Amino acid sequence: MVSQGTDRSRPRLTVLAGPTAVGKGTVAAYIRHHASNVVLSVSATTRKPRPGEIDGVHYFFVDDAEFDRLIRDNELLEWATVHNSYRYGTPRKPVEKALADGKNVLLEIDLQGARTVRSHMPEARLIFLAPPSWDELVRRLRGRGTESPEEQARRLRTAKVELAAEGEFDAVVVNDDVARAADRVVHLMTGSTIEEQHLHG
Repeated sequence: MVSQGTDRSRPRLTVLAGPTAVGKGTVAAYIRHHASNVVLSVSATTRKPRPGEIDGVHYFFVDDAEFDRLIRDNELLEWATVHNSYRYGTPRKPVEKALADGKNVLLEIDLQGARTVRSHMPEARLIFLAPPSWDELVRRLRGRGTESPEEQARRLRTAKVELAAEGEFDAVVVNDDVARAADRVVHLMTGSTIEEQHLHG
């Protein structure tokens, strides 16, 4: 338990990754709204916004030319082409500034990105968000209704590979309940849960 106190006094980057449709975005959004001591890194992407997504809050939505510039100018901590279609990347400057300001930074990305961040920032903590079961993961993906049957099948094939990478991570959190999973992630980052922060805040 002593190490948690050390972690709290020395903020570092925490990466939240896991298979497609496990609910990374939902858990990260819950943390954004409820954990005042955690800064959520905003990724850049070349995909179009989904309903309700706001530029600069959920993602920085950019075109291919701007994404190329970010890569060229070394302004991305990591980037990857996801599901053979769109590119996602983490702008480097906001992460470095938040860490320099003593804030806990959470980065919600895919598995490829997590590996890249670990190679660039070995001190980063990697948390794997896992589904309660394979059947539940399939149900969540199909229930989203945002992908075609072909895209769903492709994502599920990818998910099997992603689940096998669980052992590469520093900790595993099962997303059986969004609030509970968010609490576990924040506790791993700061040593206290969201609920405890509200009680003392």
